[in-house]
Amino acid sequence: MPNRSLVLETGVGVESTSSSQSNVKLIAFYLPQFHPIPENDEWWGKGFTEWTNVVKGRPWFHGHYQPHLPADLGFYDLRLPETREAQANLAKQYGIHGFCYFHYWFHGRRVLERPFNEVLASGTPDFPFCLCWANETWTKSWDAAKGEILIEQTYSHNDNISHLRWLMNAFEDRRYIRVEGKPLFLVYRAQDLPCSLRTAETWRNEARKAGIGEIFLCTVLSNSPGSRIDPNAVGFDAAVEFQPSLFNPRAFMRKAWERLWRGLRNNRILEYSEIVNRALSAPDPAFRWFRCVTPSWDNSSRKKDKALILKGSHPAKYRDWLEAVIRRSALTSTKDKVVFINAWNEWAEGNHLEPCQHWGHAFLVATRAAMNSTNSEFSRAASISARNS
Repeated sequence: MPNRSLVLETGVGVESTSSSQSNVKLIAFYLPQFHPIPENDEWWGKGFTEWTNVVKGRPWFHGHYQPHLPADLGFYDLRLPETREAQANLAKQYGIHGFCYFHYWFHGRRVLERPFNEVLASGTPDFPFCLCWANETWTKSWDAAKGEILIEQTYSHNDNISHLRWLMNAFEDRRYIRVEGKPLFLVYRAQDLPCSLRTAETWRNEARKAGIGEIFLCTVLSNSPGSRIDPNAVGFDAAVEFQPSLFNPRAFMRKAWERLWRGLRNNRILEYSEIVNRALSAPDPAFRWFRCVTPSWDNSSRKKDKALILKGSHPAKYRDWLEAVIRRSALTSTKDKVVFINAWNEWAEGNHLEPCQHWGHAFLVATRAAMNSTNSEFSRAASISARNS
């Protein structure tokens, strides 16, 4: 058996991407904060982008990988169409079906909107996408639960209508990702909607009246208080898991926190394998959901203290996790099967598939290898079934 770490590093021995016999599509979350905007200039200093945080990363213990520095794509600017095209080409090459762009809407005001505006207006790159409304209040502390408020998230019935009418520009695009033929739209903090049932029904009615038809709404299961709700109870269709998840089962947390230790600046450090084991051992909820994996996590370059660092992430571990999740998702009875990856380019959270100077293409190669491996399994099973029938 070949050494998997060698295969991941070089790409040798990995077959090219085949057709999706497993019928699972991989969607990667995509952060647009890699270009300057007036708001960030005012709050954080002239010329601020996410790269400003990234280069501040420092190792806090032996073997701690920081800073995360980009390789192939460099310190890019998302105002450049060449950058966006290069990202899409790289994602396609390694088996990513599409991007889920974070979308920032504050009662009619959009922020960090330029990259997606240009994707929509230009028709390029020719690469599938959907949107996730990151409906958090922005504060000065990189923690939505505290700190000086920069932009407050507010809600109203009229704004729900205005929001959906703007969203229809995206929903009508031929590249927009659909589930059951319906445009897929995520709300990161659905639990914050003052009247979620009414909001969902308003959006659905507006979409029907405009000729869009039905829409597919997803809540997000994150670490935010109250996020782990039954989507059906709030008028949504399904939920999306968001990794890394530290959500309780108490037994897991008791064991995990025994292994978690605090380093300088009170940073929290947890083994990557703990998160993987927790995710794979968690029971399926009673509602429809889409699983998620993460290649790594380390937001110590963004947060001055109390960062969360997943220690020991590795392309081989990530590949095993992704394979298991693809396999389970492929066996669900629903027609459209989706797995989310967090994330394509969350560089200040140490959480990216894009090539870096330490791992190169290793996590991308692991992604493609996981898809190919599971596709081969399903292809062999189909052949055996056909021979025995």
